[in-house]
Amino acid sequence: MSPPSRRLQTKPVITCLKTFLISYSLIFWFTGMFLLAVGVWGKVSLEAYFSLASEESTNAPYVLIGTGATIVIFGLFGCFATCRGSPWMLKLYAMFLTVVFLAELVSGVSGFIFRHEIKAKLGSTYKNAVKYYNGTDSSSVAVDTIQRTLHCCGMKNYTDWNNTAYFQAKGIPASCCKDSTNCKPETLKDLDKAKNEVYTTGCFALVTSVMEANLGIIAGISFGIAFFQLIGIFLACCLSRYITNNQYEMV
Repeated sequence: MSPPSRRLQTKPVITCLKTFLISYSLIFWFTGMFLLAVGVWGKVSLEAYFSLASEESTNAPYVLIGTGATIVIFGLFGCFATCRGSPWMLKLYAMFLTVVFLAELVSGVSGFIFRHEIKAKLGSTYKNAVKYYNGTDSSSVAVDTIQRTLHCCGMKNYTDWNNTAYFQAKGIPASCCKDSTNCKPETLKDLDKAKNEVYTTGCFALVTSVMEANLGIIAGISFGIAFFQLIGIFLACCLSRYITNNQYEMV
């Protein structure tokens, strides 16, 4: 058995580490809630952009939702493990933080590396969506949503619709109209007349800028939270070690 004075010196350290780790776990829990909210926001706000590339669509919103929910659960587990002072629970908590750290680091790096490839695929997909637009299928609905939201028309500009089968039958889609009350069918079938009634800016440049901005936010959050895990891993390992040593010294 070690001297009482040494055990008395260890207990304040354990108490201090417990306080820091509980505070960290609560912050970790809030970051999980934040990731959950960002995932839901991404799914709702970027649905039109993701649906355009159904074959190459990203699972980022679902990954964030799943990761956020898991972090919320393990954040509570971390608080419980800290209060109990169980070394094996703390080690399990540290292992989970390590897995989350590696997963977020890999996802963030992958998104950064393949961002240009994603942009190229989105370009070909958006071009086909305009070319085969019919006003009813999912890609057509996505194009309409983008044109109304971003106030744009066509891929490069509104004249892109001139080469589509839809234009020959019905003209430029009504989603390009600045004011739907002024867009008559005969106006939409004439590019010269439609020029003053529809948005003339192309959508692709706007879509890619919106996507890159939002993916940049998601990547930044992932990197920030990933490195935040290192603090938790350090605290959990230190607390587990001090508790184990303290129990050993009492024997």
